[in-house]
Order: sequence, then structure tokens, then C-alpha cells
Amino acid sequence: MVRRRFGYIRKLPSGRFHASYKTPDGQRHNAPETYRTEADAGRFLDRMQQEVERGHWQPDVRLGRRTLRECCEAYLEENPRVGERWAETCRRNMRLHLDDLLDRPIATITPPMIRAWHAKALRGSGGRTAISQSYRFIRAVLTVAVQDGAIVRNPCQISGAGAQRSPERSIATPAEVAQLIEATTPRFRAAVALAAWCGLRRGEICALRTSDVDLALRRVTVRRNYVELLEVARKFEKDPKSEAGKRTVTIPPHIIPLLEEHAREYAGPTYFVADSRGNQSRGNTIYQAFVRARKAVGLTLAFHDLRHTGQSLAAATGASLVDLKKRLGHSSTAAAQRYMHAVEGRDAQIADALSKLAEGGDASKLPRSF
Repeated sequence: MVRRRFGYIRKLPSGRFHASYKTPDGQRHNAPETYRTEADAGRFLDRMQQEVERGHWQPDVRLGRRTLRECCEAYLEENPRVGERWAETCRRNMRLHLDDLLDRPIATITPPMIRAWHAKALRGSGGRTAISQSYRFIRAVLTVAVQDGAIVRNPCQISGAGAQRSPERSIATPAEVAQLIEATTPRFRAAVALAAWCGLRRGEICALRTSDVDLALRRVTVRRNYVELLEVARKFEKDPKSEAGKRTVTIPPHIIPLLEEHAREYAGPTYFVADSRGNQSRGNTIYQAFVRARKAVGLTLAFHDLRHTGQSLAAATGASLVDLKKRLGHSSTAAAQRYMHAVEGRDAQIADALSKLAEGGDASKLPRSF
């Protein structure tokens, strides 16, 4: 972001430029459009500065004339906190659930309109999760519109409409994990083991380099995350969501033989979980192999439940919350991050205890939920 004496200019991923400025009351206002060049954005800010200094400044009425669709697209493009996958989800929800509102000027959208849309959406074929996501999205978009001075009040005033209840995830027993691994296509058994016993996400497994897996030291290092965008058929790698996501996890001893076999027979020159040509495996390929195994053993787990299982199994060994956050790459609390440096030696102890739990298979030690 380029800071000037008056206002800010930021280059967007599209290559266009976004301008914003603060008025004497401390409120930040965005330009009503993006600009082809930095100079064009600068000229807009020069005009706004003159109006503010002369006392002639008024909120730009054009902002209120923008449609909700325009505001949604601007929000997705300009907000640096919006990731690619959430942007894809929002655009899908726009297409499937928000069509009744998208072409309305935002200044004309009222709380009764939002309530009517929400009630109709809940009666439709869309799932409650998608409707909740849609509501949270337009509420965030219209919050920005309030901040910009385009509207006076956010019309999204439905209590609880944006709440999303996380379903209680299933937890597999050590014996069930073993059955799943055995039923999985041999090429992808390591992926299931890493998810269940090391708590790796599917995208993290896809992004694992062969050099990231040190079986002699029983360590796997997570550096990247693989992302697939289905709507636009795009796949890429990116950094984990937080620095805590970059981590080294100690591998429980009992799965070392499986991983050694995988390294000999299936690992590629670059990617640890590779396809038959040695290329990076797609997340959906791993998922389909898991689904076939799940069906064969009669379980209803989702793939992410393997990571949840790993979290619960680790908790059953007596691991502390700080230990779990470090092992799984969570960074939800500042306190956990402050004390993560104190648990370097604990992860190996947790891994050893996981193997003992696997050998004993004592499901009574597992929490029913986590």
C-alpha cells in the first residue's frame, strides 16, 4: 500500500488500483471505482483532498447507487483477508442463493427485504450452511458500505442468521483407523496415516515434498498447502493460513514401516504422495480413494475427521492444549502462540504415546467428542 500525504493507494491482484482516504471525522472512505493506473487513483485523491480542505466534501452519492453485485465483487477483490477458497464459496453462493438481491442498488436494500430473502432462501433447496454463509457475506459487504458512507445503517439485522453450527465430528478408534488404512489403495495409505496419526490436512499432504519427510528422525515438516478451486478448475500451492501452520510433526513409531514402504514404492522424486507418473496427487484423487475405503469398512467419516481423530487421539495421551495447537498447526489464541516454544520436546513424547495407544487399541480412553 502506498501512503500519500492524503489517502492511500493499493494495487489489486487484477492490476488495477484502489484508492481510499480519511475525512476529518476519522472515517475511511473508498473510491467509488478502481483505476487503471496509479496516477488515475492519485488524481481522484487530489480532488478529494481539495474538497475536504475547502469544506465542500460530501459523501459520494454514487456509492449508494452501486448494486449489491458490484459491492460484492469489489469486496472480494479488495479485501486482503479474503482467501481464494472463501472467494470461490462466496461467488458460488451469489450465483445460487443471492440472485434476488444482487441487482438492487445498495441504498434501496432494507431490513424487510433482507428478512424476506432470508426466509425464502431457508424454504428453498439450499442447505442452511450455504444460507448462513451467504448472509455473513452480504453483512460484511454492507458493513463496508456503511464505513464508506454509502448507506447509513446495515440492513442485515437478523439475529443469529450468520451463525454456523459446526457438526460434532466423528472420531475413529485406533482399530478403525487401521482398517481404513488396510482398505485404502496402497498408493494412498500413507495419506490416510498422515491425516489420522499426524493430523495433516488433505492440502498439506498433497503439498508434501519427499524431502519434507525424514523417516530416520521420524519427522514430517509442513511448509505449504495445496488448494483446488473447483468452480474455475484452478489448482495452486500457498503458505498455510498462519505461521503456526508451518510446523514439524513427530511421526508415531508404529506407522514408520508403512511410510518406509510408501517411500520405496510410491513416493515421487518431488512429491511424497504422488500419482503413478510421479506427479503431485490431486486432493480429489486422495479423497476418492478414502471414500472407497470408508465404504468398504462401513464407516461414515469425512476425510477431515481423520485429522479430528488425530487431535482426539493425541488428547487421549494427555497432551495439553498448547501441545495440540503446535502439533496441528492451530493459532487461534495468542496465549498458545506465546508458549509454543516450550513444547519442542513434548511432541516426540506425544508421538510415542500415540503408538502405544494404537497397539492397545483402547477406545475407552478416547473422548466422545472434541
